[in-house]
Amino acid sequence: MSMPKIAVIGDRDSILGFKAVGVITFPATGPEEVKEALREVMRGDYGVVFITEQAADQAREAVEEVNARPTPILVPIPSSRGSLGLGMAQIRRSVEKAVGADILFGKEGR
Repeated sequence: MSMPKIAVIGDRDSILGFKAVGVITFPATGPEEVKEALREVMRGDYGVVFITEQAADQAREAVEEVNARPTPILVPIPSSRGSLGLGMAQIRRSVEKAVGADILFGKEGR
């Protein structure tokens, strides 16, 4: 049994460093390119897929479709242009779902 692969989806500047460490890269700048990259990783044997927040924001429906499956696990990361806060929002939702309360930020939403 082969080990699941790791991929990254996003703009070239943001994902270039991942290629240097052996991660499979999917350069994608527009919504259609992001959707196609997501379709490709769903067809492959990927365990974890990093996706820039900007790319995830451009293809929300496709991202939700991937997130509804057990694998691959999508991990939003900031792009070279900065963070939109989507990664932290996802972590917050996951923790809240797991423990039944927002233990990270409390009621204030900080």
